[in-house]
Amino acid sequence: MIREIKRNKLVEEIEKTKFKLDKNVKKAFLAIDREIFVPPQFRHLSYQLDALPLSARQWISSPLTVAKITQSLELDGVDSILEIGCGSGYQAAILSKICRRVFTIERIDELLKEARKSFKLMDIMNISTRFEDGQRGWKEYAPFERILFSATAKEIPKILFDQLADGGILIAPIETKSTKHTLRKYTKRNGKITYTDIGDCLFVPILSGTQK
Repeated sequence: MIREIKRNKLVEEIEKTKFKLDKNVKKAFLAIDREIFVPPQFRHLSYQLDALPLSARQWISSPLTVAKITQSLELDGVDSILEIGCGSGYQAAILSKICRRVFTIERIDELLKEARKSFKLMDIMNISTRFEDGQRGWKEYAPFERILFSATAKEIPKILFDQLADGGILIAPIETKSTKHTLRKYTKRNGKITYTDIGDCLFVPILSGTQK
């Protein structure tokens, strides 16, 4: 009951920023306990609109950022989504309440193990995980209707656009200047990629390889 109250308050705080949540996105936020994905020392801050530190010098994104990304992905009726950069697993958990199949890749073994524990604790069964450099995507399950790139890059690897279904959407934070990151929404139609910018953001930079 207490957690339900906290989740409702979180939704209220998001909408106080004048960002109105769609029905399916609101339902997903009300279903997922963010504190399960936050390190114990920061759990008292779980339902504030702040990014919080994780292990391996990574971060769990602000709930407002997660909400804006989730809504911008236009997930109504979407079957499969690939997330590159699982991190804490919170974003994937939100996606799992809207999409039938979620595929998430993480290059840091420690983070992925914790995320898997959180998914199991929440009895989430429709998330497939992989320990790998996400810049290569997940060819075996492509094409994906949606792709979320959860780290800042200067450009998106072509292989990811190849794994995006026609009519699909890819969202990624892009470094447009050394001090500026922009959340960019790419759309693929008839093999052609176009994009629009959603707004400023701040994510950790993309790194290559894996980390045990």
